[in-house]
Amino acid sequence: MIRVLVVDDDFMVAKVHSGFVGKAEGFEVCGVAHTPQAAIEAVSTMRPDLVLLDVHLPGMSGLDLIGKFRELVPDVDVLVITSEREVASVQKALRSGVVHYLIKPFKFAVLNARLEQYRTTRLSLSVIDEAEQAAVDKAFGVTGASADLPKGLSRVTLDLVEEKLREVDGPVSATEMSERSGISRSSARRYLEYLAGTSRVDVSLDYGNVGRPERLYRRR
Repeated sequence: MIRVLVVDDDFMVAKVHSGFVGKAEGFEVCGVAHTPQAAIEAVSTMRPDLVLLDVHLPGMSGLDLIGKFRELVPDVDVLVITSEREVASVQKALRSGVVHYLIKPFKFAVLNARLEQYRTTRLSLSVIDEAEQAAVDKAFGVTGASADLPKGLSRVTLDLVEEKLREVDGPVSATEMSERSGISRSSARRYLEYLAGTSRVDVSLDYGNVGRPERLYRRR
């Protein structure tokens, strides 16, 4: 079982989240804390595998506790659960190595999906001695277009195409992508079709010109 410490200053919210964890397969709540000091003491004594951590705690940000937690238990993981939507907080959480950043409010199914991904990652890495790229991708939650590529596709070029897609607001054609990325039209279309096949872009048809309709691609 994966032992979870729930940290939230709101007693009712902590109770709800504890109930969610109790319903998730393979997880159990080992403790609940409502203040920074109580959270530090709980990590020290209970040594949880995972901490569900709120950002808004009395007197300090929960994000400032992550380093303190790891001083006590180096391999403890943290999943941030908060109403804080500022990008700076998300960035700080990511740099601190959290496994996810979940914004309140949410339903059980949302948290359960994050917990299931976390459990799968732990299990996949615990049964191997040497990691292949596919296992590493899975551990970091990488799927679809960033996972193993079909023969003939380059990850560098794929990243370039995705970068150019992020630079435009509307849909682009293979011809436009070719001009933006400096690759041939046929290559641009092949990468765009791959992204469409892995659900990273949506495809529509432009019937504005004479002849066959042109396929347009828009980043999801």
